[in-house]
Amino acid sequence: MTQSLLARLSPEIKQYLVITGNYWSFTLTDGALRMLVVLYFHQLGYSPLAIASLFLFYEIFGVVTNLLGGWLGARLGLNKTMNIGLFLQIVAVTMLALDEQLLTIAYVMVAQALSGIAKDLNKMSAKSAIKLLVPKDQDNTLYKWVALLTGSKNALKGVGFFLGGLLLSLMGFQGALWFMSAMLTFTWLLSLLLLKQDLGKKKSKPKFRELLSKSRQLNLLAAARLFLFASRDVWFVIALPVFLASTFGWDHWWVGGFMASWIIAYGVVQANAPKITANRGSSYRQALFWVGVLSVIPALLALGLWVQWQPKVVIVVGLLIFGAVFAVNSSLHSFLIVKIADSDGVSMDVGFYYMANAMGRLLGTVLSGLVYQLYGLEVCLMLSSAMLVIATVFTFGLSKRD
Repeated sequence: MTQSLLARLSPEIKQYLVITGNYWSFTLTDGALRMLVVLYFHQLGYSPLAIASLFLFYEIFGVVTNLLGGWLGARLGLNKTMNIGLFLQIVAVTMLALDEQLLTIAYVMVAQALSGIAKDLNKMSAKSAIKLLVPKDQDNTLYKWVALLTGSKNALKGVGFFLGGLLLSLMGFQGALWFMSAMLTFTWLLSLLLLKQDLGKKKSKPKFRELLSKSRQLNLLAAARLFLFASRDVWFVIALPVFLASTFGWDHWWVGGFMASWIIAYGVVQANAPKITANRGSSYRQALFWVGVLSVIPALLALGLWVQWQPKVVIVVGLLIFGAVFAVNSSLHSFLIVKIADSDGVSMDVGFYYMANAMGRLLGTVLSGLVYQLYGLEVCLMLSSAMLVIATVFTFGLSKRD
């Protein structure tokens, strides 16, 4: 029965299913790798700022990759960019697994640079492909498909966070990395066999000067995305796991498990965002409403910590509320970029947009380590709220077109 069902699928959808499976596999190991590096180097006594610096090249090369990767996807096809991304992640994980004495900050930064390139090649390939599968003027269907892809990816990233903490406890740093390298190699070999079509290849060869967006809509949405994701990572990426380990005394299992649970719940909400927003994804005013609500939450969490009212309750419950509202924002944004993007060479518009996403993560990651080390989690949260106010201003520019 399964074979009969697969036989009835169009070649394009079969290819997309393979791309989605690759994306899920990659995301699982990427989340695990992030948690492994944060916890392992915190265990070695590295400062929050030093840990943040390990991811500096990861985010910087993510910015470059999204811009150039969209151009490459339009020229070569999304199958090739996906396979290149998988291979680079295998190289990055293997570099970290070779010898613990090699793990200087500079060496780990190089490995993380490769991982950042790999991750954004995979994300760009998967999210660009969905635009080509849904007929024009079917916004509700497009919104549902984008939300499902984005939500399932983030749920798996959460599982990866848990997997990272679990593998570190059971196998140690190097054992965990060799296990992940084997997983990725298996996925990559399957991908080489199954991905055969040049999905997303532009009809005419895109010129290098076409990399930057000329669309006001896309520019405003990209600017809003930059500050949206910076607002999350400024307290979530480095500050929060270090705070949980140092202030609450949580071990690897608890930190990894909590972060994993948050990401999984976040992914579930993302996947169900069309129901939460009553499928009004085409309305830019929806995006304005949700980012406005989100901007208040970190400020309230900072206030709760400042007055020292049940810190564990503030962090645990507050983070869940923040995650739910942030998930709706993220789904709306992911839908809007796919909707705005030009069908011919969709990866170029998507790549430009996710370049802004990567810039936001880069800004948030650096500030997460620096601000937490100098001022603590409360100031990270206040900075998050300020960034969301800026995102609201850019989103207001979009909402005026409704």
